[in-house]
Amino acid sequence: MLKLLTRILGDPSERVVKKFQATVEEINALEPETQALGDAELRAKTDEFRERLAEGESLEDLLPEAFAVVREAARRTIGLRPYDVQLVGGMVLHEGNIGEMKTGEGKTLVATLPLYLNALLGRGAHLVTVNDYLAKRDSQWMGPIYHALGLSVGVIQHEAAFRYDPTFPASDDRYRHLRPIARKDAYAADITYGTNNEFGFDYLRDNMVHDLADRVQGDLYYAIVDEVDNILIDEARTPLIISGQAEESTDLYRQMARLVPRIRRDVDFTLDEKHRAVMLTEEGIERIEQLLSIDNLYDPANYVLTHYLENALKAQFTFHRDQHYVLVRDGKVVDSRDPEAEIVIVDEFTGRLMFGRRYSEGLHQAIEAKESVRIRQEMRTLATITF
Repeated sequence: MLKLLTRILGDPSERVVKKFQATVEEINALEPETQALGDAELRAKTDEFRERLAEGESLEDLLPEAFAVVREAARRTIGLRPYDVQLVGGMVLHEGNIGEMKTGEGKTLVATLPLYLNALLGRGAHLVTVNDYLAKRDSQWMGPIYHALGLSVGVIQHEAAFRYDPTFPASDDRYRHLRPIARKDAYAADITYGTNNEFGFDYLRDNMVHDLADRVQGDLYYAIVDEVDNILIDEARTPLIISGQAEESTDLYRQMARLVPRIRRDVDFTLDEKHRAVMLTEEGIERIEQLLSIDNLYDPANYVLTHYLENALKAQFTFHRDQHYVLVRDGKVVDSRDPEAEIVIVDEFTGRLMFGRRYSEGLHQAIEAKESVRIRQEMRTLATITF
């Protein structure tokens, strides 16, 4: 059926190539003229294009000439000349579409074409990669092209930011030609390379500042996303989260942990182990009010106590050591209670230890109080966003 449809409708890739064929021919026709330009004349093309944009021409009007200029700059600086099919790939990306390219087909080079074109507007253009290594590597590799055309290149890393500078003598060859700069300056560059996570976290932090002058990102105008299926589909529901310590009393966790042994199961409370739900009985409410020396457990002023109490009951009766969690110190499971140990969750499906994961809404702290280990403060979400 697929072959039949292809014969009737034609191959989608072939249709795309045909759509842009005339433009490719126009770019090729400009090649002799572009090759005849001196380095300074080639660089001056960027200023010319920007002047023409200011006079009312569009990016589409400039595309053939701009692509021809990038092709020539690539040939002169890094010894790579974009093929016709790569020119088509650049046009596909410029139009905001997805282009599928296999490893080794030159997608890093292809991206320089629409990045340069869109950077001419002066509103910034971003190249989004999946890790810091690729962001750094690609900026160093393609940096000479942009530099030859008078464009600045910024690089965002996890705890640093750089600008491509071929004159900078880096002591570490891994950072060859990368001059350390402020994060805000890296975003102010004509073209900025970085990861989806770093761009996302910087966006969240910018929306938390009290003074607009403290924002680091500028306009979010144009971006090319590498591995777009992974970022926008596979990781679409994995949120970026900025968290901070919650204002809470660790003393209440310990107080409730000491109180639980004095509360009677099936008398003062009932327990649904399957759903890990706790329900206090009338008798239990009265007993707890007596033990806590309060008049009304459900008075608004005492609501916080019910939260701590329910977590303490769940920790005691529905979460069991060596089944749902283990005590770990220095990376090793310990048997006895050790004040310096930490609670590590056990994956119920695989049995693996889930280091770094914590139960939410105070439950992890309640288990820490139950096991008499150090209670680590709960983290609350300050900002979150998905891709």
